[in-house]
Parts: sequence; structure tokens; C-alpha cells
Amino acid sequence: MNILNRATIDRRTLLRAGAVALGLPLLDAMIPSAYGEEARARVDALQPKRMVLIHRPLGTYHPYLVPKETGKKFETTRFLKKLEPFREQFTVFSGMGHPNYPNSHGTEPAIFTGVAEFNERDLHNSISLDQVAARTVGSQTRFPFLSLNRVWSQSLSWNEKGVPIPHEGDPATVFRRMFIEGTPDEVRREMNRLQQGKSILDDLRGQLKTLSQGLGNGDRLRIEVLTNSIREAEGQLRQEELWSKRPKPKVAATIEDMQRPANSWVGTQNKWLALMHLAIQTDSTRVIVFGTNEHGNSNVPDIQIGHHDASHHGKDMAKIEQLSRYEDHEFATFADFLGKLVDSREKDGTLLDHTQVLFTSNLGDASAHSSTNLPVLLAGGGFKHQGHVAFTGDKNKPLCNLYVRMLREMGVETDKFGSSNGVIGEIG
Repeated sequence: MNILNRATIDRRTLLRAGAVALGLPLLDAMIPSAYGEEARARVDALQPKRMVLIHRPLGTYHPYLVPKETGKKFETTRFLKKLEPFREQFTVFSGMGHPNYPNSHGTEPAIFTGVAEFNERDLHNSISLDQVAARTVGSQTRFPFLSLNRVWSQSLSWNEKGVPIPHEGDPATVFRRMFIEGTPDEVRREMNRLQQGKSILDDLRGQLKTLSQGLGNGDRLRIEVLTNSIREAEGQLRQEELWSKRPKPKVAATIEDMQRPANSWVGTQNKWLALMHLAIQTDSTRVIVFGTNEHGNSNVPDIQIGHHDASHHGKDMAKIEQLSRYEDHEFATFADFLGKLVDSREKDGTLLDHTQVLFTSNLGDASAHSSTNLPVLLAGGGFKHQGHVAFTGDKNKPLCNLYVRMLREMGVETDKFGSSNGVIGEIG
């Protein structure tokens, strides 16, 4: 097949396509043939942009995370010692949060939406950061995104209508979907499942259209939300059908590795992070959101009390030390994940160079249930990292200002997200 198409798309045609073009991958027809092989080589050299969002539910003990100095030449802290090999590749932000959020564990579902008005009893959520990014890059991979979380928690991913997106709580199931080829019979059954799914959605759409006639405004809005969910499901089915005809990538890890019970929460977390690395390394997806657990102390010799108990320390130094040991393990597993990304080379750098990784929590101080001054660490992604960026004043800098910057790095043209009132410029 010729590398370059004879037919090209001119600028005026592309502009007429408007918003639709924003979600398109770079097409051969967009490259004028006069540019020849040099243009194609430049395109081939482009690296995909990726986003990984990691949420931890019980905050961090700030004095052991946030440096006293700003900038790159900070004296490292207890937790950041684990990340010392990556000092030039991350930024810690202090003084950030979602404005006007209540001091509550219940803010967790909105950590990646930053919805402007938060009502814990009647949450009207909006689209989450990962889903906006997936709109731009999701069509280019087998999975538009991965939503990974403990089974019993609320979702961290939400669609544009504020409907929670189901998450996967079993690493073996995710591994099987990404890397295990089915037998011919299993493939046929999968194709039948996809066809049946499309038929069911067709029927539902027709029934909803009939049902919506003569309804009041409130009911029509509910029907619209359901119709939107059907459209999303149809898109996922189309993408699954396309990729079902392509071979899955081969990896050294096995399904037995994923099925083998972990000895402790530390082992479970390492398993998830290793799976996330494989997903990115094989370009199976470019967007991942991962929620970690409240941890237990079983089989972790240096921890004697539960995570939740330790986080509500009431300034008791013995409990603070126990909490900090949980955090020591959290940052050790995180450092190992970053190391895997650094060790994976690409044409122009490493996986970490092209993968932005956000490590945060919906609580700043779990002991006070504080939703201000959240722990925020952004690594990789090609940003001009600054070590420690501190925002001071009576009010926190909106975390959504950072989200706007992250979306722009993913190729999303936007000036607004959630409760943002600007964009973070400190990291280039």
C-alpha cells in the first residue's frame, strides 16, 4: 500500500468539519503529497499522549510530603525520598483544591470532575477528566480508557451527563480482555454478543423515542440521559467489533500472575500498577483512572493499626507514624510504577516522557476531613516540571486549573473544566 494518499483534505474542508475533526486521529489525507517522505517521517516520529490518574482516599500527612522550599532545589521530604530518582520529572503542588467543597469523605466521586457546585446528598456530577481526554485519543486504541477501582466504591469516571461509568475491580479480568486470545468458538461467541448488543440498543432507542412523546421536562431530561448512555454504548460496541478482528499484543506476564492472590494490599497495588504499565506499554489504552483502597494492616509487618484509624490521628504522633508507614508503601509502589515507565523506551524518550501521571486524594487532612490543600503530584507528560509549586492565600487555587493544563497537553483545545477560573502556567 502506498504510504501517501493521492486524495488530500484541504484546510477549508477540515474547518467545515468543525468539532467532529477534534476527535479524529491524524489522517494520511491531511498530509499534502508534495511534502513526501519527509512529512511522513515526521508524523511517524510523533508520540502518543497518555494520561494516568491515581486517587488515594485518605489524604497524606503533609509535613512528610510537601517541601518547605519552592522550586527544584528543595530539601527532600520523607515521602519524596522514594521519588528522588525522578526529581526532574515531577512537580508537587500545594495550596490546591476544589473550591467550596465540604470537609467530607463524600467528595471522592468528584475528585476528577471538579463539579462547580458540590452537594453530597444530591450530587449532580459532570464529565470527568479522563473521559474528556478519552474523547480525543480513545479511538486510537483497543480500549478508549480503563476505569479501575475497588469494587464497592463509587466510580471516579463520569460521562458528560454526570452518569457514573462502571469500573473494573479484578486485574485478571482486565488482563484477559487485553492480552488473552480466545479460541475460535470464543471469538464467534464474542462476535454474536456484539451483534446482539447492537440489536438490543437499536430496540431501546426506538422504544425511548416513542416513550419520550408527551412527557414533561423532567422526564424528557431523564430519557435524554439514558439515550446518551445508549450512544456511548454503541460507540464502545463499534470499537470492540473493530478491534476484535486484530491480534492482541503478546506480553511476558501471564494470567496466572494476575490470578495469584497477593499477600497484602501492597502486593495487590503492585499488581494493578504492573498491569497499568503493560496497558500503556502495549498501547492498549492511553487513558487510565485508578482508585486505591483504604488499606488494612494484615501481613504488613511495620503497620499495627488500620489505615482509616491511622488517618484520623488527632495529632497523636504514634498514629501519625502509623499513617506515614502506609504512605511510605504508597510512595514506594508509585516510585516503582514510575521506574517501569522510565525503563520503557520509545522512539523519542521514555513512556514517562509521554505519559502524565497525577497522584492525588480528595482529602488534604483526613483527620480533620479537610477537602482543602490536597496532596497533588504530577509526574512525566512532557511538562517543564518545577519541583514544588506553592499557592498561598485565603483560598486554594482551583485544582481544575491544573486539569485544564493537563487536557491541553493531551491535545484537547479548552479553556475551561469543572470549577476552573484559569490555567496553570507554572509548568510550561
